[in-house]
Amino acid sequence: MTRNVRRITLAPAYILHHRPFRDTSRILEVISRDHGRLSLFARGARGPKAKLASVLQPFQLLLLSWSGRGEAAQLTGAEVADSQPPLPAASLMGSFYLNELLLKLTTRHDPQPSLFDDYHGTVAALRDGMRLEPALRIFEKRLLEALGYGLDLNGVAADGYYHFRPAQGLFPTVAEASGAVSGHSLINLANEELRSARDLDDARRVLQAALAQCLEGRELTTRAVAKAVVRLA
Repeated sequence: MTRNVRRITLAPAYILHHRPFRDTSRILEVISRDHGRLSLFARGARGPKAKLASVLQPFQLLLLSWSGRGEAAQLTGAEVADSQPPLPAASLMGSFYLNELLLKLTTRHDPQPSLFDDYHGTVAALRDGMRLEPALRIFEKRLLEALGYGLDLNGVAADGYYHFRPAQGLFPTVAEASGAVSGHSLINLANEELRSARDLDDARRVLQAALAQCLEGRELTTRAVAKAVVRLA
């Protein structure tokens, strides 16, 4: 009986993470536009003679080809879709944070083209000099929407103040209350126009609370590293 082998050719994708496999190979965790998140075995991708080592880099839009079934797909080809300069150094940690969110919160083999496009747009914006904090907050907002946990910001009053409770939503409070977020900030978050320090701080607290519920207690390595760097500084 012949087993059907699935072959994919030149699929737009990004590498989210990679780890060594045996002596000269790597296991790639990738997100593709049309096939979702998946693992690929890249044979001969490590070492001085590895032809694809310079191609298989994060934050670079690639065209990947693979064949196989289930979780055992083999990378058969890779090329750069559009050569771009590297990300600014100041954006690297935040960009790895985006990768970790996708690794922990998306489901394998579940295509989400709009989420892929949001990730691609965020990486491009950071490469073009967009400030890191607004870029991260807007991507977090869109990721929650893609996961079905989008924030309900309808009916927020610009002059009001609110508490946010994951799985319950927003509750009116007073400006002096601990943890109160500004209605003006929430409206700016809904419009994806985060400019002031207050906007960014309020958006961060609400979005991280919502993401924490999705993560179900799983710690983000990139967040822990970022905190450690701040302590050392």
